[in-house]
Amino acid sequence: MDIVHTSKRGQLSFLALLFTFMSVFVFGQAQAKEYTFNMNIQAVKIKVNDQLSYTEFAYNGQVPGPLIHVKEGDDVTVNVTNLTELPHTIHWHGIYHRGENWKNDGVPDINQKAIAPGATYTYHFKAEPSGTLWYHCHVNVNEHVAYRGMWGALIIDPKNPTPLEKTVTKDHILMFSEYASAFKDKPGFGGTPTDVIDYYGLNGRAFPNTMPIRVEKGDVVRLRLIGAGGGTHYLHTHGHSFMVTHKDGFPLPQPYEADTIAVGPGERYDLIYTANNPGIFIMHDHVDMHVTNDGKYPGGVITVMEYKGIKPQPFYPWKDVKYDPDFFFQQSLQKYGLIEQPNLRGKVIKKKRRHRRNQ
Repeated sequence: MDIVHTSKRGQLSFLALLFTFMSVFVFGQAQAKEYTFNMNIQAVKIKVNDQLSYTEFAYNGQVPGPLIHVKEGDDVTVNVTNLTELPHTIHWHGIYHRGENWKNDGVPDINQKAIAPGATYTYHFKAEPSGTLWYHCHVNVNEHVAYRGMWGALIIDPKNPTPLEKTVTKDHILMFSEYASAFKDKPGFGGTPTDVIDYYGLNGRAFPNTMPIRVEKGDVVRLRLIGAGGGTHYLHTHGHSFMVTHKDGFPLPQPYEADTIAVGPGERYDLIYTANNPGIFIMHDHVDMHVTNDGKYPGGVITVMEYKGIKPQPFYPWKDVKYDPDFFFQQSLQKYGLIEQPNLRGKVIKKKRRHRRNQ
């Protein structure tokens, strides 16, 4: 009798465990959200700085493109309409496309035909893996990605964040790029080894048209670095070191401390540090050419860590500038979905009308 009773209890325990597992699985599946976003590609003029306005093929008219912020496991649909006169696509850099979904990888003549002018194409993907990802065009990447601003951030929050991630109080995105001013008004050209790169961008702008990163003492700050252009940038922080916690979205098994890090094309690094040294400290690219505009210093990839309560010097470059609190996506990262930023939009370039001669 005891053996039978024990056996029944074992069966009941197994069934209870199975039920619990299935409940967790179904509940987890139910928590995944379905998103449908609409994006277009427009030809716009982006004011990189006061000396350079560049013709770019911007997603929803802005550079960087709108932030896409979702959670691991969410289902995402994106309808993309091409309003320019050249073909384009979107590649979801870092996304796992499983099974037949490989057709959504966004490479022309491999996964799809490029989106023709005036056409709309629909992408589907499941948000995996988690981490700092990005999206960009995969047509003529040497021009469209290198110069034309066809990129944006795709941030997927993990189901199981690391203990250090859980401490973050302020989150930022920094995307690096370059420009050859000779091609600023020549869409369809540029992107060869003979080009002269003479401007360098941080979130599509060159100093002094960048913005400070504002913090308070005690903040745990996260910087998500994305190599969106064709160059390698060496970000250096003054007055602070940081922990390198993630590479290409993946948590490092052994985070390490540094104050300078190289970010190559397509790479992503997540840095986390505690704001523990009040002051105003520059944060810049340590490649000397990358902090110039047309060869003149200062310019390019320069920002600062600006602590609350610290009075700036009278010659501080952002002293009288209207502050954009979302330049580094600090506010956007507090929301989910596709988040647009009006302050990053360019001026839409209207197509020239062709006048017919009277017959």
